[in-house]
Amino acid sequence: MNTVSKNFDTICAISSPPGVGGISIIRISGLEAFSIAEKIFSKSLNKVKGYQVIYGEIIENDQIIDDVIITIFKNPQSFTGENIVEINCHGSSFIQQKILQLLIKNGARLALPGEFSKRAFLNGKLDLSQTEAIADLINSKSKAAHEIAIKQLKGGISSELKTLRNKLIEFASLIELELDFSEEDVEFADRKHLNELIQYLINHIVQLKKSFQYGNAIKNGVTTVIAGRPNAGKSTLLNNILNENRAIVSSIAGTTRDTIEEIITINGIDFRLVDTAGIRNTKDEIEKIGVQKTLDKINQSSIVIYIYDSSLLSKNEVDNDLSKYIKNKVPCLVIANKIDLVKNYKEISEDHFPTSLIKNNNLKEIKSLIYELFVKNNVQNESVVISNMRHFEALELAYKELLKVQKGLSNNIPGDLIAMDIRQVLQHIGTITGDISSDELLGNIFANFCIGK
Repeated sequence: MNTVSKNFDTICAISSPPGVGGISIIRISGLEAFSIAEKIFSKSLNKVKGYQVIYGEIIENDQIIDDVIITIFKNPQSFTGENIVEINCHGSSFIQQKILQLLIKNGARLALPGEFSKRAFLNGKLDLSQTEAIADLINSKSKAAHEIAIKQLKGGISSELKTLRNKLIEFASLIELELDFSEEDVEFADRKHLNELIQYLINHIVQLKKSFQYGNAIKNGVTTVIAGRPNAGKSTLLNNILNENRAIVSSIAGTTRDTIEEIITINGIDFRLVDTAGIRNTKDEIEKIGVQKTLDKINQSSIVIYIYDSSLLSKNEVDNDLSKYIKNKVPCLVIANKIDLVKNYKEISEDHFPTSLIKNNNLKEIKSLIYELFVKNNVQNESVVISNMRHFEALELAYKELLKVQKGLSNNIPGDLIAMDIRQVLQHIGTITGDISSDELLGNIFANFCIGK
């Protein structure tokens, strides 16, 4: 159950980014927020209504600290569900710290990381997945990451999971009711209907789990490895896409010995480009390490761009490289470079994209192919995309328990055992929305938030 806000003390923190700026925001939340703010403000706040903005001065011992604008939010119509005062002051570090010290001196305490968002959850203003979406929204670095965070903040995943959870609760209750009438051999829960519901839930959770590959890549950037043999044009491709000389380009084989990573944004999605060492057998110990790093990065990637010198390698050699090095069905874009040196153009496979990177050709098309390859090979649910590892792990556990329920139904096991497995499913789904939570879980989640959030 949610904690009653009147049991909370009053907290304060700087909610704007650290450093010097034109304006800074200091937030106060709690039962005594108005009275504490009034002690350091030049005007009375007793009769002020909610959603009002007041201009005045922050004062200490008749000395003006700053001209400020104060915004009032009265409970429960506020972010935390408590009384909130937001002080908009000038962005001087001295002014910010001085106001914070005055608030603490007059009865507030410094907020813990994520404590404003935690109170919003405990007071029923947001569920747990929505509060986590606040952190994702603040940290979003691309249009796609922003869109996923907004959908989650608006309750996209919450409403969907709560609907599924309520259906399961209804069945679990009916099965447990049967236990009270076990001697009369009464069946309240339609086993056929329950089987259909379990299969539906399994299919739905599988789709949500699949969406995590897309959501996690969007959130952290799509790992895109540029691989190939030495002198194929890997570093040239990276430099051309970035429009800068980020990687050393040389005719000497084995120039790149460590991975180089840079981020580009294509159609609102961040792609984490990784230039790697050329793949070949070598006696050089340092280069061997670089080659192994390349192979490791390929296995960890969301996309591989395999580039080769089309004037030197045959189609069979390229196919052998692809089958040998690119496994786990990683989506791959194959680029035939140095096409200007090829005498017989027909030898190039139709599946390979021909270009001449030394002439800086076809960059727009290459970027479009990278984007299309990612979108094509990732599940996208227009309403819900999972981007949080904690949510994915909870869904994975719920999925395993649903399989146990399904197996139990097919084997006609006793209703009390089926009810136990259903309760486990409910437990795992509930940890996503916060219907079931613990102090340890909340502590782990909100510890990763910033102070003032």
